[in-house]
Amino acid sequence: QLYLRESGGGLAQPGGSLRLSCKSTGYTGGSLDGYAVAWFRQAPGKEREAVASISTGNGRKDYAGSVKFRFSLSRDNLENAVKLEMNDLKPEDTAVYYCAAKGPGTWIVDTRTPAEDYNFWGRGTQVTVSS
Repeated sequence: QLYLRESGGGLAQPGGSLRLSCKSTGYTGGSLDGYAVAWFRQAPGKEREAVASISTGNGRKDYAGSVKFRFSLSRDNLENAVKLEMNDLKPEDTAVYYCAAKGPGTWIVDTRTPAEDYNFWGRGTQVTVSS
């Protein structure tokens, strides 16, 4: 069983930055490096959407058009985590952000991969962008 915990959410001003972290706990067979990981977000009244993903195997990253060049995804194997660096934040980035993992194994994912394909989820962290 893989448990995911998000952290790093909070309040930011427009143009500001936040760094989200998704850490895995409770898994005895390996590290988060063996899972494809995606960050989803859901704003009130809107559908959940994937904003960034990273595959296993080739390590390919993908970003939604709305966050491309502003958000950056990276693995931190020392912390057994996947980080989402969010820069130039906009009010429309306000949402609950969820970390999701698919695996273990070699999985090629992108931001079009359905949420149902991910078998492990965190509980989410709130990001609010407001002046």
